[in-house]
Amino acid sequence: MAEPRDTRLVRTEILLLFCQIIRAAVFVQEILSGRRVILRRGNGCAMITIYCDERILIRKNKEDRMARVAVIGVGQSAFVRSYPGSIRELAFEAYRDAMKDVGLKASQIEASVVCSAPEYDKQRTPAGLMAEYLGLNPQPTFYVESVCSSSSSGLRTAYALIASGLHDVVMVLGFQKMSEISSAESQERMGRGADIQWEAPFGTMMPAYYAMYARGYFEKYGAAEEDLALIRLKSSTYGQINEKAVFRKALTLDKIMEPKYIATPLKMFDCCANADGSSCVILAAEEKARDLCQKPVWIKGLGMATAPINMAGRDTFSGLRCAQIAAKNAYQMAGIGPKDVDVAEVHDCFTIAELMAYEDLGFAEPGQGRELIRNKETYKEGKSPVNVDGGLLSKGHPIGATGGSQIRTIVLQLRGEAGDMQVPNPRIGLVHNIGGVGIYGNVSIFSAE
Repeated sequence: MAEPRDTRLVRTEILLLFCQIIRAAVFVQEILSGRRVILRRGNGCAMITIYCDERILIRKNKEDRMARVAVIGVGQSAFVRSYPGSIRELAFEAYRDAMKDVGLKASQIEASVVCSAPEYDKQRTPAGLMAEYLGLNPQPTFYVESVCSSSSSGLRTAYALIASGLHDVVMVLGFQKMSEISSAESQERMGRGADIQWEAPFGTMMPAYYAMYARGYFEKYGAAEEDLALIRLKSSTYGQINEKAVFRKALTLDKIMEPKYIATPLKMFDCCANADGSSCVILAAEEKARDLCQKPVWIKGLGMATAPINMAGRDTFSGLRCAQIAAKNAYQMAGIGPKDVDVAEVHDCFTIAELMAYEDLGFAEPGQGRELIRNKETYKEGKSPVNVDGGLLSKGHPIGATGGSQIRTIVLQLRGEAGDMQVPNPRIGLVHNIGGVGIYGNVSIFSAE
């Protein structure tokens, strides 16, 4: 005789409950022992497969689930207005410096992540070209693009490749040869960084977008053009001593304030310049890092966020939401706050961008960022040193290489190897790298310990 329907349902519920109990017990054991578990269900029963993998480290603490990853080598070409060689030769300059910095051979690089903004490259799929030229075949190579923040996005990708256990040593190579195309072509491509259906056809340009943010900030908080000029003055102070920078001449406040407007209220010296350049950052898993490098610099926190590409989708023009969210996530991952940061590199494509970054990163309350620059608190001797290598305003902005250059500066600072730009005894460094007009936001936190 068939059993009553309600009895079968009870038995099914008991079986499902039993499966859930097994699953919970297995995952507890997974956390305690560092093993990976896959639970599969089929034909009314639970099948459990346990895999042991020494390269995957699963720890009890939530913030420490992944293997530690360090930067073990950094390199950068000089940033110039017009590089005479090819993109492969330009990339090699940073690659050579980074490999010499750590003392590696090409065969020790297990994977590479190549970063640029492809609309400026005549070469299609440059990652393949770089891998061949640098002797990195047959290792895997990846191509990452988030416009101006490409190599910071590349850092995040490389971190994940190592922390997941797929690779132990990964190189992030950023480059851009913006002089390959004319100034008019460059401006047209920048315009296409906006929505090509709803915004770009109306002539939107990068200076105009950031001028809109400057006007919004001035209207809300009462800042003035002189505050932006003070940021450029600081930039020129440190650009003079950075041998990799495009602009190394001293500027006076009067010179910066000359009414040569690009997009009101932004004047000529409020804007960074296009440049050709490359950067290279080499990452390694903890065991490899300690074996290969005397001064590894650890990646403590990574935050990334996005915002609507259309300005009509934004809810504020006095800060960048993507930067605020990325900073919050990076601080949370690192287990620190803004006051713990000893030195920072921020994305100063325009002076207003640096001013907003002070507040987006929590170095100042909203509307109070101007007090930091007025009181020289973001100078090398101040409480929150920012862009003491001259920033984009002095170095120039080769799009795919910019994030890697910022990372290099912070790594040198934490090693105590920044020369005349050295901040006294920094332990925590931060990189803030923005793609487009606040479309992509990357915040990366590094530690000397």
